[in-house]
Amino acid sequence: MSKGVIIALIVVVAAVVLIAAFLAKSRNANGGRNLRRRFGPEYERTVARHDGDTGAAERELSARVERHGQLRTRPLEAAERQQYETRWAAAQERFVESPRESVAEADRLLAEVAAGRGFPGGNDYDEQVSALSVHHPHHVNGYRRIHRAALAAAGGAADSSSATEELREALVEARALFDELIHDRGHRTGSTTGARDTSHGQHGSDGGTTRSHLPGALTRNHAKGS
Repeated sequence: MSKGVIIALIVVVAAVVLIAAFLAKSRNANGGRNLRRRFGPEYERTVARHDGDTGAAERELSARVERHGQLRTRPLEAAERQQYETRWAAAQERFVESPRESVAEADRLLAEVAAGRGFPGGNDYDEQVSALSVHHPHHVNGYRRIHRAALAAAGGAADSSSATEELREALVEARALFDELIHDRGHRTGSTTGARDTSHGQHGSDGGTTRSHLPGALTRNHAKGS
Protein backbone atom coordinates (compact mmCIF):
# COMPACT_ATOMS: atom_id res chain seq x y z
CA MET A 1 0.00 0.00 0.00
CA SER A 2 1.44 3.30 -1.08
CA LYS A 3 2.17 6.14 1.30
CA GLY A 4 -0.44 8.31 -0.43
CA VAL A 5 -3.16 5.70 0.11
CA ILE A 6 -2.24 5.37 3.78
CA ILE A 7 -2.44 9.15 4.24
CA ALA A 8 -5.81 9.22 2.48
CA LEU A 9 -7.17 6.48 4.78
CA ILE A 10 -5.94 8.35 7.83
CA VAL A 11 -7.68 11.50 6.62
CA VAL A 12 -10.93 9.60 5.97
CA VAL A 13 -10.85 7.93 9.40
CA ALA A 14 -10.15 11.26 11.09
CA ALA A 15 -13.03 12.86 9.20
CA VAL A 16 -15.40 10.04 10.23
CA VAL A 17 -14.35 10.42 13.88
CA LEU A 18 -14.88 14.18 13.78
CA ILE A 19 -18.30 13.82 12.15
CA ALA A 20 -19.36 11.20 14.70
CA ALA A 21 -18.22 13.44 17.55
CA PHE A 22 -20.08 16.39 16.07
CA LEU A 23 -23.30 14.38 15.67
CA ALA A 24 -23.00 13.03 19.22
CA LYS A 25 -22.49 16.54 20.56
CA SER A 26 -25.50 17.78 18.60
CA ARG A 27 -27.67 14.96 19.94
CA ASN A 28 -26.57 15.71 23.48
CA ALA A 29 -27.24 19.41 23.03
CA ASN A 30 -30.70 18.75 21.63
CA GLY A 31 -31.40 16.27 24.41
CA GLY A 32 -30.36 18.84 26.99
CA ARG A 33 -32.63 21.48 25.45
CA ASN A 34 -35.54 19.04 25.40
CA LEU A 35 -34.99 18.15 29.04
CA ARG A 36 -34.73 21.82 29.99
CA ARG A 37 -38.02 22.55 28.22
CA ARG A 38 -39.74 19.53 29.68
CA PHE A 39 -38.64 19.93 33.29
CA GLY A 40 -38.38 23.71 33.60
CA PRO A 41 -37.50 24.63 37.21
CA GLU A 42 -36.97 20.96 38.03
CA TYR A 43 -34.10 20.91 35.53
CA GLU A 44 -32.40 23.80 37.32
CA ARG A 45 -32.94 22.21 40.74
CA THR A 46 -31.41 18.94 39.54
CA VAL A 47 -28.37 20.71 38.04
CA ALA A 48 -27.88 22.59 41.32
CA ARG A 49 -28.14 19.34 43.28
CA HIS A 50 -25.35 17.93 41.09
CA ASP A 51 -23.19 21.01 41.82
CA GLY A 52 -23.62 22.40 38.32
CA ASP A 53 -22.80 19.16 36.49
CA THR A 54 -25.34 19.33 33.66
CA GLY A 55 -24.29 15.95 32.28
CA ALA A 56 -25.03 14.17 35.55
CA ALA A 57 -28.29 16.08 35.96
CA GLU A 58 -29.44 15.25 32.45
CA ARG A 59 -28.62 11.58 32.92
CA GLU A 60 -30.74 11.56 36.05
CA LEU A 61 -33.64 13.35 34.36
CA SER A 62 -33.42 11.06 31.32
CA ALA A 63 -33.59 8.05 33.63
CA ARG A 64 -36.73 9.49 35.25
CA VAL A 65 -38.36 9.93 31.84
CA GLU A 66 -37.42 6.38 30.88
CA ARG A 67 -38.97 5.00 34.08
CA HIS A 68 -42.08 7.16 34.27
CA GLY A 69 -42.58 8.95 30.96
CA GLN A 70 -45.17 6.49 29.69
CA LEU A 71 -47.05 6.27 32.98
CA ARG A 72 -50.78 6.52 32.30
CA THR A 73 -52.75 8.25 35.02
CA ARG A 74 -56.45 7.88 35.63
CA PRO A 75 -58.87 10.77 36.16
CA LEU A 76 -60.61 11.06 39.49
CA GLU A 77 -64.32 10.45 39.81
CA ALA A 78 -66.35 13.50 40.79
CA ALA A 79 -67.05 12.05 44.24
CA GLU A 80 -63.36 11.34 44.82
CA ARG A 81 -62.41 14.87 43.76
CA GLN A 82 -64.99 16.38 46.09
CA GLN A 83 -63.79 14.26 48.99
CA TYR A 84 -60.17 15.28 48.47
CA GLU A 85 -61.06 18.96 48.12
CA THR A 86 -63.11 18.82 51.32
CA ARG A 87 -60.24 17.23 53.21
CA TRP A 88 -57.73 19.77 51.89
CA ALA A 89 -59.98 22.65 52.85
CA ALA A 90 -60.32 21.19 56.34
CA ALA A 91 -56.53 20.87 56.62
CA GLN A 92 -56.11 24.52 55.62
CA GLU A 93 -58.73 25.72 58.08
CA ARG A 94 -56.96 23.79 60.84
CA PHE A 95 -53.71 25.66 60.27
CA VAL A 96 -54.19 28.52 62.76
CA GLU A 97 -54.90 26.25 65.71
CA SER A 98 -52.72 23.29 64.70
CA PRO A 99 -50.13 24.10 62.00
CA ARG A 100 -48.25 20.84 62.52
CA GLU A 101 -51.33 18.68 62.12
CA SER A 102 -52.47 20.77 59.16
CA VAL A 103 -49.21 20.29 57.27
CA ALA A 104 -48.98 16.61 58.17
CA GLU A 105 -52.49 16.02 56.81
CA ALA A 106 -51.70 17.93 53.60
CA ASP A 107 -48.56 15.83 53.13
CA ARG A 108 -50.54 12.60 53.58
CA LEU A 109 -53.26 13.87 51.30
CA LEU A 110 -50.87 14.67 48.45
CA ALA A 111 -49.42 11.17 48.68
CA GLU A 112 -52.92 9.69 48.65
CA VAL A 113 -54.15 11.77 45.73
CA ALA A 114 -51.06 10.98 43.67
CA ALA A 115 -51.50 7.27 44.33
CA GLY A 116 -55.18 7.57 43.45
CA ARG A 117 -54.23 9.13 40.12
CA GLY A 118 -51.96 6.16 39.33
CA PHE A 119 -48.55 7.37 40.47
CA PRO A 120 -46.38 5.09 42.66
CA GLY A 121 -47.77 4.70 46.16
CA GLY A 122 -46.84 7.07 48.95
CA ASN A 123 -45.10 4.27 50.84
CA ASP A 124 -42.25 4.83 48.33
CA TYR A 125 -41.93 8.59 48.61
CA ASP A 126 -38.79 8.96 46.49
CA GLU A 127 -40.25 7.01 43.58
CA GLN A 128 -43.53 8.87 43.82
CA VAL A 129 -41.74 12.22 43.68
CA SER A 130 -39.62 10.99 40.77
CA ALA A 131 -42.74 10.11 38.78
CA LEU A 132 -44.49 13.34 39.71
CA SER A 133 -41.45 15.34 38.60
CA VAL A 134 -41.84 13.92 35.08
CA HIS A 135 -45.52 14.78 34.76
CA HIS A 136 -45.81 17.84 37.06
CA PRO A 137 -42.32 19.38 36.99
CA HIS A 138 -43.46 22.93 37.68
CA HIS A 139 -45.08 22.11 41.02
CA VAL A 140 -43.51 18.88 42.31
CA ASN A 141 -41.20 20.86 44.58
CA GLY A 142 -44.24 21.86 46.59
CA TYR A 143 -44.60 18.21 47.58
CA ARG A 144 -40.94 17.98 48.59
CA ARG A 145 -41.27 21.14 50.63
CA ILE A 146 -44.37 20.14 52.53
CA HIS A 147 -42.98 16.65 53.14
CA ARG A 148 -39.83 18.15 54.68
CA ALA A 149 -41.97 20.57 56.67
CA ALA A 150 -44.16 17.76 57.97
CA LEU A 151 -41.10 15.78 59.08
CA ALA A 152 -39.62 18.86 60.75
CA ALA A 153 -42.89 19.66 62.48
CA ALA A 154 -43.15 16.10 63.74
CA GLY A 155 -39.75 16.63 65.32
CA GLY A 156 -40.94 19.78 67.11
CA ALA A 157 -39.57 22.37 64.70
CA ALA A 158 -42.71 24.52 64.53
CA ASP A 159 -42.45 26.28 67.88
CA SER A 160 -41.39 29.72 66.61
CA SER A 161 -43.12 32.28 64.41
CA SER A 162 -40.49 31.83 61.67
CA ALA A 163 -40.98 28.06 61.72
CA THR A 164 -44.74 28.50 61.54
CA GLU A 165 -44.29 30.85 58.59
CA GLU A 166 -42.25 28.16 56.83
CA LEU A 167 -45.08 25.69 57.36
CA ARG A 168 -47.56 28.19 55.95
CA GLU A 169 -45.46 28.80 52.84
CA ALA A 170 -44.99 25.07 52.33
CA LEU A 171 -48.74 24.52 52.51
CA VAL A 172 -49.39 27.32 50.01
CA GLU A 173 -46.81 25.96 47.56
CA ALA A 174 -48.10 22.40 47.87
CA ARG A 175 -51.60 23.57 46.99
CA ALA A 176 -50.53 24.17 43.36
CA LEU A 177 -49.61 20.50 42.90
CA PHE A 178 -52.78 19.42 44.67
CA ASP A 179 -54.85 21.49 42.22
CA GLU A 180 -53.08 19.98 39.21
CA LEU A 181 -53.65 16.45 40.48
CA ILE A 182 -57.27 17.05 41.38
CA HIS A 183 -58.20 18.70 38.10
CA ASP A 184 -56.10 16.47 35.81
CA ARG A 185 -53.75 19.21 34.65
CA GLY A 186 -50.03 19.27 34.04
CA HIS A 187 -47.66 17.23 31.91
CA ARG A 188 -49.09 14.75 29.44
CA THR A 189 -47.76 11.30 28.60
CA GLY A 190 -45.22 11.45 25.79
CA SER A 191 -44.96 15.25 25.80
CA THR A 192 -41.53 16.81 25.30
CA THR A 193 -42.40 20.26 26.56
CA GLY A 194 -42.81 21.48 30.10
CA ALA A 195 -46.14 21.82 31.79
CA ARG A 196 -47.62 25.26 31.96
CA ASP A 197 -47.45 27.13 35.20
CA THR A 198 -51.05 26.77 36.26
CA SER A 199 -50.92 28.09 39.77
CA HIS A 200 -53.04 31.13 38.94
CA GLY A 201 -56.40 31.32 37.19
CA GLN A 202 -56.55 27.72 35.97
CA HIS A 203 -59.23 26.09 33.88
CA GLY A 204 -60.76 23.00 35.38
CA SER A 205 -62.11 19.95 33.59
CA ASP A 206 -65.60 21.46 33.60
CA GLY A 207 -64.39 24.43 31.54
CA GLY A 208 -64.71 26.88 34.43
CA THR A 209 -61.93 28.75 36.13
CA THR A 210 -60.50 27.45 39.37
CA ARG A 211 -58.15 29.20 41.76
CA SER A 212 -56.15 28.19 44.77
CA HIS A 213 -58.39 30.00 47.23
CA LEU A 214 -56.69 30.13 50.60
CA PRO A 215 -58.73 30.77 53.71
CA GLY A 216 -57.86 33.34 56.32
CA ALA A 217 -56.01 30.59 58.16
CA LEU A 218 -53.20 30.91 55.65
CA THR A 219 -52.78 34.66 55.51
CA ARG A 220 -49.36 35.89 56.56
CA ASN A 221 -50.67 37.80 59.57
CA HIS A 222 -52.51 34.80 60.96
CA ALA A 223 -49.47 32.56 60.50
CA LYS A 224 -47.14 34.93 62.29
CA GLY A 225 -49.53 35.38 65.13
CA SER A 226 -50.21 31.71 65.70
